[in-house]
Amino acid sequence: MAFRKHRPGEIVIEQTRDLPRVRKLLEQGAMITEGIEWPPACYLLAFDGDDAVGVVGVEPILDAALVRSLYVLQAHRRRGIGEQLVAAARKAAHTRGARQLYLFSTEAGGFFERLGFRRTSVTDLTAALKGTPQTDYYLARPPELAQEVVYCLDISRDGIIER
Repeated sequence: MAFRKHRPGEIVIEQTRDLPRVRKLLEQGAMITEGIEWPPACYLLAFDGDDAVGVVGVEPILDAALVRSLYVLQAHRRRGIGEQLVAAARKAAHTRGARQLYLFSTEAGGFFERLGFRRTSVTDLTAALKGTPQTDYYLARPPELAQEVVYCLDISRDGIIER
């Protein structure tokens, strides 16, 4: 699959359908890869030059979306790439009609809270997103789901111009 050339040292975020590249990054981070082929899903890659250094997925359904599989290579962390990926995921979710953006997290809660996400219940997430691959993955594995913390962000006003 062809991709654009980028300048080394410049971080660029691009949407991709290069699922083998997405899978490779997720496997490097020991992230869940089940369901990444789901047609409505959107994946965004962060590039440093021509090297993919980060990934995030968006699983939209009706007026909600799930941010899944945010991962940045260890050597590229603490440079704002995760924040850029979440911002791009937020925009991708909004353009797909989402008004609420949800995610599961076990260790990155503080990071997501700094970006405006607030803790919510698993019940709220599953009511909005049952049928998305990652939600269904966790619903089929209650012990794993019990370890997850759920976060939500209202994006209903994204893109609205106040006068």
